[in-house]
Amino acid sequence: MDLSALTVRLGVAITNPFVAILQHDSPLFLPFILSTLALAVVVFAVATRGHGFSFGDFFRTYFSRSVWGHRSAIADYKFYVVNGVLFPLIVGPLIFTGSLVARGLGNWLMSVFGDGHPGGEVGSGVLLGLTVAFFVAYDLGRYLGHTLQHEIPLLWKFHKIHHSAEVLTPFTNFRSHPVDLFIMAISVNLLTGLVTGIFVFFFAGKLQLITFFSLHILIFAYNLIGNLRHTHVWLSYGPRLGYLFISPAQHQIHHSVEPRHFGRNRGFAFAVWDWMFGTLYVPKQKEEFKMGLGDGTEPEYAGVWSMYSLPFRTLTKKEW
Repeated sequence: MDLSALTVRLGVAITNPFVAILQHDSPLFLPFILSTLALAVVVFAVATRGHGFSFGDFFRTYFSRSVWGHRSAIADYKFYVVNGVLFPLIVGPLIFTGSLVARGLGNWLMSVFGDGHPGGEVGSGVLLGLTVAFFVAYDLGRYLGHTLQHEIPLLWKFHKIHHSAEVLTPFTNFRSHPVDLFIMAISVNLLTGLVTGIFVFFFAGKLQLITFFSLHILIFAYNLIGNLRHTHVWLSYGPRLGYLFISPAQHQIHHSVEPRHFGRNRGFAFAVWDWMFGTLYVPKQKEEFKMGLGDGTEPEYAGVWSMYSLPFRTLTKKEW
């Protein structure tokens, strides 16, 4: 890589965290932030119906200094900036891309079974099928990666960074160690690459995902409500839909220190993975609980350096 290309890459990485509201693939993309605010208003209006709606009460409830000014939230802001710069530079290039997996699988299938696709134009039904299958694989990949982070003691040391958050804001979404992000990216790219490779084998040609704002349309739809997962806005889908989809409330439960909540609701969009593997928890009503690790070590993760280094410094400790 020549000096000019390296300079451009470095410049993009440094500015990346500060232009997130313009980036379609960021949870902080402006439409996603606006949809989060709108949904929070609706949730608050429903919760306070009969008592009169007040924007003052709304902001005092969801934007209190006790949450947004908490040491944990401040650590999130700092980590968001530093991680946003370093991850694309250091870890990003090491991630196996879904396109590489897809290409390899497609070539292997053709070498074994011959040319499997009929050729010609690809119909809208195939594109819709690929789009849905890709999202299902994407969501399953995230569940499996998340489960590895919880079940493998070594990986849990890095995932603890995310769970050390004592309060939740949309910036908590970025409170993940680069090792954590690396594991999740590999899990997702392997599964989506397999799905894409199969479709390429059977339906080669003008094969593409259905997108909106240059983002996978179902991922875009998920992101419209995704930020509420890392807030204190209790939005539950109820005891029935909660078995099909993971609500923001169910993910908040995932951050709980209560023993009954440990390791529950590891999924992101679909609840079926948690149901299949016995990790689903569907609340019947609003629950109150503290968030964090539950062992009193949360203050140890209040600094950017400690969040990066602590997992490595504790590798020899048998606390897991």
